[in-house]
Amino acid sequence: MRLFSKKSKTKSDTAKKDKSTQTVDLQGRSILIVDDSPTQLHILKGYLEEAGCKVLIADNGEMGVSQAKSNKPDLVLMDVVMPGLNGFQATRLLSRDPETSDIPIIMVTTKDQDTDKTWAIRQGAREYLVKPVEKDELLAKINEVI
Repeated sequence: MRLFSKKSKTKSDTAKKDKSTQTVDLQGRSILIVDDSPTQLHILKGYLEEAGCKVLIADNGEMGVSQAKSNKPDLVLMDVVMPGLNGFQATRLLSRDPETSDIPIIMVTTKDQDTDKTWAIRQGAREYLVKPVEKDELLAKINEVI
């Protein structure tokens, strides 16, 4: 006796899967990671380099703003909790500056409260991910905003 039956895939299920797996070619895309954790920098950098991205690094908010202005990356991955200028402040500065306002920002942080996410979006972030981040989840979010 079977207690569970396998759900057969319908045409619409397959179409949804095909749509979700369509990706933008990240080869050669420039992505700035702003995070004060050497471990997180290493992990995120590895994911992005495997996807063919050119990776820029900043270990604090001030450096992140400066790097974004001088290098004009295709996207910024921004931590929140950093000494000095935090990720919310850096995101606000970048999103309100005409020179950098078109650079999408994804917050990648350990802060997992709904209020944190809401505040990040109000500061100009396009997406919000909670650490630890899986490679597929990260690349999917990047594909959504690029």
